[in-house]
Amino acid sequence: MNDLVSVIMPSYNTAEYISDSIKSVLAQTYQNWELIIVDDCSTDNSVKVIKSFEDKRIRLLFNEMNSGAAISRNYALREARGKWIAFLDSDDIWEPLKLEKQIQFMKDNGYSFTFTDYRICLNGVWLPYINTGPNVVNKRKMYDYCYFSTITVMYDRDKIGLIQVADLKKNNDYAMWLHAIEKSDAYRFPECLSYYIKHEGSVSSGGKAKLIKWHYILFRDGFGKSSVISVILTANNLVHGVWKKIHYKKYI
Repeated sequence: MNDLVSVIMPSYNTAEYISDSIKSVLAQTYQNWELIIVDDCSTDNSVKVIKSFEDKRIRLLFNEMNSGAAISRNYALREARGKWIAFLDSDDIWEPLKLEKQIQFMKDNGYSFTFTDYRICLNGVWLPYINTGPNVVNKRKMYDYCYFSTITVMYDRDKIGLIQVADLKKNNDYAMWLHAIEKSDAYRFPECLSYYIKHEGSVSSGGKAKLIKWHYILFRDGFGKSSVISVILTANNLVHGVWKKIHYKKYI
């Protein structure tokens, strides 16, 4: 249980939130980790906040120009030294037992790619349900829909390998899982260990038209599918997105 975990965290103008995210990593009961933060040319005092944490396990890297989350994550993944790869965005948080429990789950079952349940806080209000998902996501299901949040994912780099995705401004996290699913199915650890703090102006905000557009771009530009196949995959994705919202919630 002492293998290094590399925690990947892109950051851009998140000075207001990143402190809580870093603290949730520091609070982990599993302590053999490195936190790789890639600052994407922030114009606020994000870097100052990050540097206020005097812990040698925190590695702060910088993009030469503002490039987006895909490029930032690609950079961090190239620099990662851990066997286990986990992801935490710079405005989200984990339960203290997240890494410990998820690694034990993976080792006990021989899994290489897993995700946990999660809960959303929207503009300061906790939604009254936990987001769950299928117990197993295979390649077909992964193309149907991205059933889990980035901050819940962990994978074994020895089995999955180095993931590098296209320069997608949206859905670049989904692109990572479409690469990972080629090496292993994804397995659900049915505990809520991750908290997605969603706020106005966040990267994930946007209307339905934009959502459709970015899903098409994911398949067309990110994976080189034909325009016809990209339209079909996008439509299929939207249908399964509705299914997820109905069937994969646990009210509390």
